[in-house]
Amino acid sequence: MDIATQPSFSAVGKPRILFEGPYPSLNPTILSYDVSPDGQRFLMLKASEQSQATTQINIVQNWFEELKQKVPTGKK
Repeated sequence: MDIATQPSFSAVGKPRILFEGPYPSLNPTILSYDVSPDGQRFLMLKASEQSQATTQINIVQNWFEELKQKVPTGKK
């Protein structure tokens, strides 16, 4: 809905939909959108049209030991 700021802040007219579609929130306490500093644009997360269920998870164990072998700490 439009707003007026003079003589005071007030809502004007009827509410209207700005965006339609599924805009998922990863966490109910964190917004899935933000507004640009000038108030003219929105940045929104949108689900991928090609979203697929995860079928594989890679777990790397003992990665720190491998890192220490590849990048010595230079002890004196």
